[in-house]
Amino acid sequence: MSQTKETDPAGSGDKPPVVVKKYANRRLYNTESSSYITLDSLAEMVRGGRDFVVYDAKTGEDITRSVLTQIIVEEEAKGRALLPTGFLRQLIGFYGDSMQGLVPNFLEQSLANFGRQQEQVRQAVEKTMGSIFPFGNISNLGNLEEVSRQNMAMMERAMSLFTPFMPAEAPKPAAPQDESERLRAEIARLSAELAALKKG
Repeated sequence: MSQTKETDPAGSGDKPPVVVKKYANRRLYNTESSSYITLDSLAEMVRGGRDFVVYDAKTGEDITRSVLTQIIVEEEAKGRALLPTGFLRQLIGFYGDSMQGLVPNFLEQSLANFGRQQEQVRQAVEKTMGSIFPFGNISNLGNLEEVSRQNMAMMERAMSLFTPFMPAEAPKPAAPQDESERLRAEIARLSAELAALKKG
């Protein structure tokens, strides 16, 4: 889960990953600071662009992925929902499917593009407003929220193009010709949105 320098202005990406050990009592030990930390601490490290790896203290197994997943579950439980229910259902549907191998790279690239666009908006707002209106001002967050909505909608539509099953509430399948036309229209719409975002 390395961070690029684009999202790491402090240059922390040049530092080696922090090694964290997880003990049987679920306590997390930061070997760099020689102190026990929490999942919230790890979440802050992620937001700060600091890379880390988590090992099981007993077996030495790399459990970074499961800990990151646990952080997401904790954040969602706090009401900071980022993942729509429909998106989660589609994602679960890919487990064990022949398309499963394509999904991680697709999601990683999509979120990388999303992050670059967020940073561009952030830089534009800061350049325009300067120090008069702090970036935290709600009036400056409108563009970011709009970009977020557009990106999430695009990701959901793109994933729906190769979803391995029809939604439970979907009407009867369309005729092959109608489905082909629908897919072509959807691809054209996605291409237009991508072009508009690049120009913006």
